[in-house]
Amino acid sequence: MKIAFISDIHGNYEALKAVLAEIDRLGVGRIYCAGDVVGYYSQINECCRELRDRQIPCVMGNHDWYMAGGGFCPRSRSVNDCLAYQRRIIENGHLTWIRTFPVQMYIGEIQLVHGGWADPVDEYLKPTAEYFERVLGRVFVSGHTHLQSVQVFGDKTYCNPGSVGQPRDGDPRAAFAVYEAGKFTLHRSEYDMQKVFGLMDAAGFNDYYYGGLKTGALNLRRLED
Repeated sequence: MKIAFISDIHGNYEALKAVLAEIDRLGVGRIYCAGDVVGYYSQINECCRELRDRQIPCVMGNHDWYMAGGGFCPRSRSVNDCLAYQRRIIENGHLTWIRTFPVQMYIGEIQLVHGGWADPVDEYLKPTAEYFERVLGRVFVSGHTHLQSVQVFGDKTYCNPGSVGQPRDGDPRAAFAVYEAGKFTLHRSEYDMQKVFGLMDAAGFNDYYYGGLKTGALNLRRLED
């Protein structure tokens, strides 16, 4: 059976729709989310509703954690600006759902977290052979860095499916991964980015909060001419 992994949706429903349409086209049987359903962009209710309607299991991401617990990000004012907006608009049922997310999940031989295996919610993992020598298991999936990759270390395989809603690897297309017969394949999907820009403008955010989507930039930045 094919299994799809998505991550770091961040309220970008336009990107999520495109990814799910491609996953359906590929005939994937199951989908799992490596966290960060919320954060950054304005369509959090639409994203939550879609995932809930499809019964897609999710692990807890750091943005989900901030939202679920009423907390904040200690390192980013812009993240907190977006959280403040999202807290005003999120539907109660979606907030309750986010609070049910586990911090880790096992899908057969696959271990799924958002961050890493030292800190499942907020570790910016730099995968190396030495790192995974210390972790029990064979197949690993996490998100958080927004950097899509598959890496093999001896008999261990690590995959970051990349970010659906905010790629940071220089490719602005929405990212996901598929696992089949013991191997991962990486995929990208184009989506209507301009609609995201318009919705963010309408929500009161300038292009600093969404300009990086245009190029898949590593950090938030204004739109380039």
